[in-house]
Amino acid sequence: MKLWGVDLGGTKIECAVLENGQPIIRQRIPTEAANGYPHILSQIKKLIDQVSTELNENPVKIGFATPGVLDSETNLMKNCNTVSMIGKPMKTDLEKLLQTEIKIANDANCFALAETLLGVGKDFPNPEVVFGVIMGTGVGGGLVVHQKIVEGIHGIGGEWGHNIIEETGESCYCGKEGCVETVISGTGLEKFYQKLSGKKLKLKEILENHKKGIDKNATETIERLLEFYGRAIATLINVIDPNLIVIGGGVGNIDLLYTEGFKRVKKYVFNSGNLRTQICKPLLGDSAGVFGAALL
Repeated sequence: MKLWGVDLGGTKIECAVLENGQPIIRQRIPTEAANGYPHILSQIKKLIDQVSTELNENPVKIGFATPGVLDSETNLMKNCNTVSMIGKPMKTDLEKLLQTEIKIANDANCFALAETLLGVGKDFPNPEVVFGVIMGTGVGGGLVVHQKIVEGIHGIGGEWGHNIIEETGESCYCGKEGCVETVISGTGLEKFYQKLSGKKLKLKEILENHKKGIDKNATETIERLLEFYGRAIATLINVIDPNLIVIGGGVGNIDLLYTEGFKRVKKYVFNSGNLRTQICKPLLGDSAGVFGAALL
């Protein structure tokens, strides 16, 4: 059976069809989200029609990775980075438009599922609990237990980025202050550095300055990342005790997270400094979202 998946991003829409766990076709088109919700739907239809024509067959089911959550109570989208999708019955609209069964999950959940089944999780014998972390412009996460996504009653399973970690911290778009996202996201770290130094640098530049030992503000920023990363990841482990944590996103490429950062996690975890949870970089790169969507 062919598995169809769509990764619905803010700038691009990608469709992939998997057979025996391998992609047999992948196509992308621009989302053009600024043109509004009806246009996003029409772009999805355009892409599915293109792929159907090339394969000479129509999908029976399609999984969608979305920058938000389908509320199981209202059947409307919420918490979407693409704001025109908020409050819209996307699943219902897509099923009418595409005349096929649709499954929708948050893109971080799809990332976690793909890495569990097709990515780094394959190197571990049947991991019972896997947590997928996204650390980039924002901070998100997805939880997979026994190879199934745990969405939760509110659809917010895995949303560790909106736990408060710094009292009287920066304001978050969610309405709270001091969320994990405001502290250890790339955006949050760059804002912190600018506040200290009065200069605006990209996180990559801040990291390089820290490594060279030429910028005390850069070192303070990276120290902040490591310390709060350790606290936040330790809290995750204390609650769900996963076999494996996979860290995606641009911030997740920082090697210090897997050395000094790992020591900070051990410091705070509730197990007398013994930490057997494996914390790894992902294997699938930008394929994880669309592969996870297909696996839905």
